[in-house]
Amino acid sequence: MYDCIVVGGGHAGIEACHIAAKLGKKTLLVTSNFKNVGDMPCNPSIGGTAKGIIVREVDALGGLMGHIADISQIQIKMLNNSKGPAVRSLRAQADKITYPKNMQEALKNTPNLTIKEAMIEDLIVEDNKTRGVITSTGEKIYSKTVILTTGTYLKGNILIGSENTPSGPHGEARSNYLSDKLKEYGLKIIRLKTGTPQRIKKDSIDFSVLKREDGDSRYWTFSFDYEPSYKIEDQVPCYLVYTNATTHQIIRDNLEKSAMYGGYATGIGPRYCPSIEDKIVRFADKERHQLFLEPESLYYDDYYLQGFSTSMPRDVQEKMVHSLHGLENAVITKYAYAIEYDAIDPLQINASLENKILENLFTAGQINGTSGYEEAAGQGIIAGINASLKIDGKDPLILKRSDAYIGVLIDDLVTKGTIEPYRMLTSRAEFRLILRHDNADLRLREYAYNIGTINDEQYKRLEKKKQEINNLIKYLKENHISKTSETLKIFKDNNKDVPSSNISFYELLKRPEINLDFISQLIKIDYNDEIKEQVEIMVKYEGYIKKAYKEVEKLEKLESKVIPDDINYDNVHNLAAEARQKLSKVRPKTIAQASRISGVNPVDISVLSVYLKKEYNHE
Repeated sequence: MYDCIVVGGGHAGIEACHIAAKLGKKTLLVTSNFKNVGDMPCNPSIGGTAKGIIVREVDALGGLMGHIADISQIQIKMLNNSKGPAVRSLRAQADKITYPKNMQEALKNTPNLTIKEAMIEDLIVEDNKTRGVITSTGEKIYSKTVILTTGTYLKGNILIGSENTPSGPHGEARSNYLSDKLKEYGLKIIRLKTGTPQRIKKDSIDFSVLKREDGDSRYWTFSFDYEPSYKIEDQVPCYLVYTNATTHQIIRDNLEKSAMYGGYATGIGPRYCPSIEDKIVRFADKERHQLFLEPESLYYDDYYLQGFSTSMPRDVQEKMVHSLHGLENAVITKYAYAIEYDAIDPLQINASLENKILENLFTAGQINGTSGYEEAAGQGIIAGINASLKIDGKDPLILKRSDAYIGVLIDDLVTKGTIEPYRMLTSRAEFRLILRHDNADLRLREYAYNIGTINDEQYKRLEKKKQEINNLIKYLKENHISKTSETLKIFKDNNKDVPSSNISFYELLKRPEINLDFISQLIKIDYNDEIKEQVEIMVKYEGYIKKAYKEVEKLEKLESKVIPDDINYDNVHNLAAEARQKLSKVRPKTIAQASRISGVNPVDISVLSVYLKKEYNHE
């Protein structure tokens, strides 16, 4: 018998099986084709706005994605670098050959992990407890816990115009029966849709008329544990492309031929990553839409046309692509398509990612209604950790909304649910100023160390980093500006106003136009860029950060007000009908979670609080 069986080798499955095995659990990864483990069926990138922060969080917790992205990338840049630190995120172009190859190698070398090729079509269930899985050949494999990370394979359908092909991504075999079995066990199944754009042959693109987008001239890594392993000058460029009036007219003239608008699709697509025809309809006033041409690999010549996802017929796609400036003679090596698939209603999941109906069953990734490699990885590592903790009889790791973007993601899913593929956005996180790219290790590595997913050496580096941050802050507070002729000259040469009083360098750094590079001309700053960046943010945004933590304290007080599992909401008089219905369905664990349920208003929370105080002696 296994401790943990993980079904599916996508980004969620990888993190789930790796972290469970890392925690010493006898783990089995079951995938229909090991060659597809770590595959990137859609965009050739890791990270992006908000998503890049999730990758850093996965790395901080002891996961694989950050390091594999670092050693597999062919271009990397910090998005929103000119904006505030709350919205900065790394994004890397990952080589579609190298990335999965490196992932597969990492899993092969993971102790306690066995890999098996099979298609899972049922679970072994006894008394509403999951005991293992059943393959398409009827083989039964027993386990203490099961994690489903099935991606888009549950009854997957490829849609191109009116064509409907039962298939997983890349023409792989789909799972035909598992979602029906889950439905029989009492799980609610929803139908979702996502898509991918065309791939274009490199030598058919006229790059001379396109705007070139290079990687950053500064070194970056997702991982906290490794130095950069690339050369800045070797990064491969991307290119900007724009739709135009001709493109829009072709799409409008052929709308009824698309799977979505022609009525051939039944799944609901992502609102925040829509197809190009959806963009044209929803944003009819826009004269053009920005697209990117991104290289897929150093080993072949396909370019990914980011932002041009569609389910139009092939002949219409030809016209659409050829209407774009620089792509008049483009050769399409792979046509765009949409894919429909089954998922489960995430309101049936606990914050631990264990299913509410079937004990010992955990789910992660697109089966939970999300979209994106990073969102999947974030769920995968939490599912793997919590399956392991359950086996050990320990409490689950529940990341709060103030702990991590992963915490926001999971809380949104299990509290609000979703009817469309959920994508992480910075706007979803109310505490985004303290959930930054630069401090993911400071936020999460304490949890990781206590659980056992990072080692002593990694923890010592974290402690050293904390100490250096504190030392630099103390140093800046204790030293004051001396208005010598040399100091005045440095201010004048840099066009900076000289302070009117003898202030500390800590106070000086609070000025918007002052940074530590400037201060290092006045006093010695013997710290690396990582420490200096952290201190600059902490000093400059001190007031805003303190305000955010005060809000966190308020939230934590509500989080501490636990709602008993046996509560009957029908007994809570004066609750609005919608609130009673939603509370009964979600079964929130705390007053804070209850307050985030759509349809539950502040008045309902007040009524519930009074009831808990009266019936359960809540304070």
